[in-house]
Amino acid sequence: MERTMRYVNSPVVKKDAKALVTGKPVYTDDLAPKNCLIVKVLRSPHANAMIQSIDTSAASRVQGIACVLTWEDVPKKRFTMAGQTYPEASPYDRLILDQQVRFVGDAVAIVAGETEKAVDKALKLIRVKYEVLPAVLDFRTAKDNPVLVHPEDNWHALCPVGADNTRNLCASAVSGDGDVEAVLASCPYVIERTYHTLANQQAMMETFRAYTYLDTYGRLNVVASTQVPFHARRILAHALDIPKSRVRVIKPRIGGGFGAKQTVVAEVYPAIVTMKTGLPAKMLYTRYESQIASSPRHEMEITVRAGADADGTLKALDVYSLSNTGAYGEHGPTTVGLSGHKSIPLYRTEAHRFVYDVVYTNRMSSGAYRGYGATQGIFAVESAINELAEKMGMDPVTFREKNMVREGDIMPAYYNEKSNSCALDRCLARAKEMIGWDEKYPARDMGNGKVRGVGVALAMQGSSISNVDVGSVSIKVNDDGFYTLMIGASDMGTGCDTILAQMAADCLDCDIDEIVVYGTDTDISPYDSGSYASSTTYLTGMAVVQACEKLRKNIIEKAAKYLNCDVSTLEFDGKKVYQPEGDKEITLRDIGNQIMCNNDDDLTASASHSSPISPPPFMVGMAEVEVDKETGAIELIDYVAVVDCGTVVNPNLARVQTEGGLAQGIGMALYEDITYSEKGQLYQNSLMQYKIPSRLDVGKIRVEFESSYEPTGPFGAKSIGEIVINTPSPAIAQAVYHASHVRVRELPITAEKIFFGMQK
Repeated sequence: MERTMRYVNSPVVKKDAKALVTGKPVYTDDLAPKNCLIVKVLRSPHANAMIQSIDTSAASRVQGIACVLTWEDVPKKRFTMAGQTYPEASPYDRLILDQQVRFVGDAVAIVAGETEKAVDKALKLIRVKYEVLPAVLDFRTAKDNPVLVHPEDNWHALCPVGADNTRNLCASAVSGDGDVEAVLASCPYVIERTYHTLANQQAMMETFRAYTYLDTYGRLNVVASTQVPFHARRILAHALDIPKSRVRVIKPRIGGGFGAKQTVVAEVYPAIVTMKTGLPAKMLYTRYESQIASSPRHEMEITVRAGADADGTLKALDVYSLSNTGAYGEHGPTTVGLSGHKSIPLYRTEAHRFVYDVVYTNRMSSGAYRGYGATQGIFAVESAINELAEKMGMDPVTFREKNMVREGDIMPAYYNEKSNSCALDRCLARAKEMIGWDEKYPARDMGNGKVRGVGVALAMQGSSISNVDVGSVSIKVNDDGFYTLMIGASDMGTGCDTILAQMAADCLDCDIDEIVVYGTDTDISPYDSGSYASSTTYLTGMAVVQACEKLRKNIIEKAAKYLNCDVSTLEFDGKKVYQPEGDKEITLRDIGNQIMCNNDDDLTASASHSSPISPPPFMVGMAEVEVDKETGAIELIDYVAVVDCGTVVNPNLARVQTEGGLAQGIGMALYEDITYSEKGQLYQNSLMQYKIPSRLDVGKIRVEFESSYEPTGPFGAKSIGEIVINTPSPAIAQAVYHASHVRVRELPITAEKIFFGMQK
């Protein structure tokens, strides 16, 4: 059916904007009862050790302490904290508390008390005797290392992902198309390069937090800052060894997630305390804990081989990704796939190959972070494409114009999906014009000891996980004719509540204020796999469209009953149901009131939507940097980004999503370093050491959109949440190379690396 778009493609103000800017209590800790027990965790000082004994007697005697729990006091069922659809690809390799600790910061004991002061005192009084074991700290040596991170017998993987704990392998696979070796051998231009990205932290403003309580019926209620309420329910029930029917998860407003909260990092600790004591409990991660014991991006070392003809035609891409999952396997088997499947398909090739290994080490375990592996892969592949073009003496923009994927292409490296909607060519042309590429490429000496260079990168992502993710909504007509839209997706501050209301309002021809959106509560919300994998706008949005179509039909049928006429004679304009060729009509307000007051069937409609494909959004980023020839200092002067996310549903929200993602990508490229001591202790344990960029550090960011139309998406929309982080690293790396002739293949790109590179 054709729809007028009053709200879709309009900069509607977020529904929660006023509550947030006026400081209303909307976040987890705002809502927690005042009598919650304070929960904290004693953490391991060793990278790998066996607990020989724990003496908690002195800690338990501290006034106000409710319980001290060790590995002997908790269930022994292994589980994964990864918020993924069951059966999870991530192996079941965790216990709530384990006798073996596997990284500096791993949980040793749980302490709960009436005050923070009492808990802090008790933590200091716990006496632990460790048998310190050899640790695997370098992920390059982890595979088949004699030291096993998970030697236990009850480790198990639910899915065949190439995992083998006896080899420190969390996952491994080989895929491809064509004869890569033969094609590369025939190419006059071939490069082989290795790139290294680090375990960046999401550094969201609201740290991990949850509070728990038992309701009147003895059910565990969990209020948590989570992206995955339904997955959290399953994970907690499994870890605590209780039926899912005894667990309810409620998601209030989230102060940022960026994928970190797709892992159940904090929830299990207050939950076990509440189960043991019967009392409400809460855990608030400090920033220190969030830095040393959370779920950062997977460190990856990626080797790329690329070959081209003399005329600049790309013939083959060969990618090997080595991913460091750390001590546990959360998201290990799944992030790594994107490093190849979301980078190689950017180009037409005769042959490609993608091989990966994901290894266990005695480092903090990794998780999901915006881009989810594509970010690492795109840094490597786009950098390699830039180096190949350089070797050929070819403008990297011209090389991409010749070789990049276009609308209508089949993408063998992207599960043979067809590119139904792709404005990448228009994005590249627009970005080139915005930055003045032809005038600035490759570099300009400014005459003051400084040189400015430009760089380019392409990116693609996905829109939900095909054939896996599901988005669901339920919508009903209330008295006076307003609507309640129940969603299972989690608004992370991105505005999905608003975007879904925009779609519903256009589908139902009503004002957006007549759509009341109710967020996620696992007891009453329809099942939704959660807000991750760039799925909400595309997947849950389509569920909104389908539910609204059903509801329109139901409204007309109800009106036909009240008007005593044939359904086929009626139409609905959003305010009333009427006969275009007659005089009968009834308002939606009257229909709503008659339902409520006459014991009639309610007017509701529900829809669940899953997609057999995952249409990629596309993006082009171009950077201009200035390098000081004497010191190597780098300044980002200008960054232009042009995005194809299909139909832009809300231009304001899409713009801030893009700007925020670019800022995170710029941080990854230039500032966010990760270093460990020789004993496996992370040095960057606060935001003083871990430098995320401020507004002053990201230069001028300019964002534009090139619309395409995705036929499988709501109103032609695709996703935007993740793609926006992927272009800064390779684009900035190339701009720095053009300005300094120093090629940095290990992030972040720092003044020291440039300075010493220039000395060589």
